[in-house]
Amino acid sequence: MLAILCPGQGSQKPGFLTPWLEVEGVTERLTALGTAADLDLIHYGTEADEETIKDTAIAQPLIVAAGIVAGELLTERVREERVLWAGHSVGEITAAALSGVLTPEDAMRFIKVRASGMAKAAAAEPTGMSAVIGGSEDEVRAAIDAAGLTAANANGGGQIVAAGAIADLEAFAENPPAKTRVIPLKVAGAFHTSYMRPAVAELQELAHDLAPDEPVTTLLSNKDGKPVTSGAAAVQSLVDQVTRPVRWDLCMQTMLDAGVDQLVELTPAGTLIGLAKRGMKGVPGTALNTPEQLEDAFGK
Repeated sequence: MLAILCPGQGSQKPGFLTPWLEVEGVTERLTALGTAADLDLIHYGTEADEETIKDTAIAQPLIVAAGIVAGELLTERVREERVLWAGHSVGEITAAALSGVLTPEDAMRFIKVRASGMAKAAAAEPTGMSAVIGGSEDEVRAAIDAAGLTAANANGGGQIVAAGAIADLEAFAENPPAKTRVIPLKVAGAFHTSYMRPAVAELQELAHDLAPDEPVTTLLSNKDGKPVTSGAAAVQSLVDQVTRPVRWDLCMQTMLDAGVDQLVELTPAGTLIGLAKRGMKGVPGTALNTPEQLEDAFGK
């Protein structure tokens, strides 16, 4: 079974869309998706610098649109019944679109509201996230709680991401749990925590106006790593995810239990394949960053 992975915020790189524009129809597709999100995706994906595309309101729609385009090209080359979808954080919206729960256009409208709301919430006070590498999981979680922080992402392979106020993160890094490294992440706020609560109401209102379909292939949830039970449940989970921790470790375990024997991470790729090297040892993976890799790995 093939698991197609959709990356989250922080995976974007300057110019990463450039090679994809050489594929027939991609420019038009990105233009249409950009219209739905009211964003010039081609400019931001080819010309904008690193600081510009770090902005949450830009990064999230850019990542989702790129994944949709690459995912559509990829699924032309694989048997649908062999595919499992999983997305990390904002990548879960990409996966929802590609698995049939949302139309690509609705996914872009959803991510526009999500990104704008989360950007505003992040700007309200200085917050951030730090990866905690190594140590005992129980001890790391206890130390995060004691520091007044939240374990916002459980990424597997000995990595948990702590999130909260910058001052609390700095104090935590000065006195880290035993046998750990604490690495500040280049994100704009404490995502997947109560700090993002102001972003929920408008997103919930939009969700009520959507008409989701059932997933046509297996779609895993960041909530518990299990397949979603319905399109409506998937959309509500996407709303709840804004303030709820991401359990990518459980997603990887479900993939292993399901017999996944190949991984492909959609552009901008690399982060999730890196996590899989530790959490899904022995399962081969491809970080799909250029269209040439489509032909090499899956044929014309």
